[in-house]
Amino acid sequence: MSEIKIGRMVLGICQTNCYFLYREGEGQALVVDPADKGADIYRALEKNGLHVAGILLTHGHFDHIWGLDALRDAACAAAEAEGREPVRVYACEAERELLKSSRLNVSAQAGRACETYADVYVKDGQEITLAGMTCRVIATPGHTAGGCCYYFAEAGILVSGDTLFAESVGRTDFPTGSMGTLVRSIKEKLFVLPEDTRVYPGHGERTTIGYEMRNNPFCG
Repeated sequence: MSEIKIGRMVLGICQTNCYFLYREGEGQALVVDPADKGADIYRALEKNGLHVAGILLTHGHFDHIWGLDALRDAACAAAEAEGREPVRVYACEAERELLKSSRLNVSAQAGRACETYADVYVKDGQEITLAGMTCRVIATPGHTAGGCCYYFAEAGILVSGDTLFAESVGRTDFPTGSMGTLVRSIKEKLFVLPEDTRVYPGHGERTTIGYEMRNNPFCG
């Protein structure tokens, strides 16, 4: 079985990282945080021979979900036409209310109200296996109450959303945010991972767990 690879599209007004994970030659991808222009995400993946097998949300802020419904619709239509199972969206169970509220997810304030949902709400520690790839859900409340990260142990990859950035952390002044909770989540849930784990954040460039343990000024 080929190794797990990760690609990135930078999308939307907040320059949000939308990731896609795949095994070369397998023809399927997991999309994390379809930030905007979901139809374009779908077409770009299909052009490169990748069908959407599932969609993972790290949290429900507007700049991570604006492309969700269009991507889900396109992927489900293709799956139905080909006789495959519908494509499902996964999110942490504590994020349900934020996803369906344009006030809580800040989309109304950002000028493009968006209310949406996940098809499957998952719990801390739950494993998700799609397209031959397995990740573990790590609940990391703080940026939002239902924020989470996805840890692909086989590949040493953590997709951290807006929980942990290179030498920074997510803001906590939006609804359901808490800086104290966020720092605890990082220290207790993320800094216990192997130090060489590659961290792919919701904005900016990648880092590693070890580097952030030693250099992140918010988590010292």
